[in-house]
Amino acid sequence: MPKRKPTGSPATDDPPHLQPGSQIEISSNDPGFRGSWYTGVIIKRAPSKKPANKFVVEYTHLFEDDAGTKPLRETIDAVDLRPPAPREKLRKFKFSEEVDAFYNDGWWEGVITKELENGRFHVYFKRSKEQLEFGDDQLRLHREWIKEAWTPPLEEDKQAKESDGAATQVKMENNKVVARGKLEHDDTASKKKLKTDLATSGGKLESSKITKYREGERVEVTSDEDGFEGAWFTGTIVKAVGKDKYLCQYDSLRTDDDNDFLKEEFDALHIRPCPPEIVMADAFQKLDEVDAFYNDGWWVGVISKVLNSLPEMKYEVYFKATQEEMKFKHSELRIHQDWINGKWVTPSKALKS
Repeated sequence: MPKRKPTGSPATDDPPHLQPGSQIEISSNDPGFRGSWYTGVIIKRAPSKKPANKFVVEYTHLFEDDAGTKPLRETIDAVDLRPPAPREKLRKFKFSEEVDAFYNDGWWEGVITKELENGRFHVYFKRSKEQLEFGDDQLRLHREWIKEAWTPPLEEDKQAKESDGAATQVKMENNKVVARGKLEHDDTASKKKLKTDLATSGGKLESSKITKYREGERVEVTSDEDGFEGAWFTGTIVKAVGKDKYLCQYDSLRTDDDNDFLKEEFDALHIRPCPPEIVMADAFQKLDEVDAFYNDGWWVGVISKVLNSLPEMKYEVYFKATQEEMKFKHSELRIHQDWINGKWVTPSKALKS
């Protein structure tokens, strides 16, 4: 009986990267896993009585059992799935560049805080407030999958390749992170998707420098609560309430009865000084990382489009935490800065020509 020739048409009406058998990267909103991407494969669209855009996926390096014989399967929303991120064959990484670092079987978003010798770097992870050391073969430039395209795009004049998933990560697994000597990590341990923070998994290079604050000092505070990730709100230190913990009063958020400004307790890792003002005489450019003032707070995003409008320039800003785009005036934006180990760091624009 002759074999049936493939038609070349997709198995479903879904985008190419969501077809059964397609290699993908998977994100998670679970505590301890935000800001990371793990490789896997699409198994099928998840059955549902209600309209839903979810898929059954199988992880490449996460397993259900301690022996590592049964790959973990989960049902994931389509917004948390994307093709494998592209990666240059050769790239010279620089201080303050936003990168993805391969760690604990996944890619974690961070920023280069120091260039070392022999192609090694310190990378700071904003969410866990940790800093680790990586080789350049364990890094890739951070990119976002926006409207079925990569931002920033891979430069065509460089010899580029798509991340190969399993092959690339097997190579990296043989070159685990070294943090001031031998990394305390048990490779024979279960690869099950543990609901723990990156900070608890070992390999800590150095603790973040804890900033001390005084009563009455002006600060910005952030929260890990859903819906507030990536936002900073201005306020004032009321008093210290414990070791590296403070009571802060917001400038603009009020109590439920609207009788006073809201006060909350924060640990020092969720507080920072107010960033210095950087005057932007010229317009922002596409791919600039910015903070946008919205709902009484500053929300980190990326300029996705420059709009030529008068009398004031406007921009479309993409927020990766919510995968939304919104329009802002020039006066509603500021250059994004990170407070890392007692210093302000301004991420460089990715692939700036």
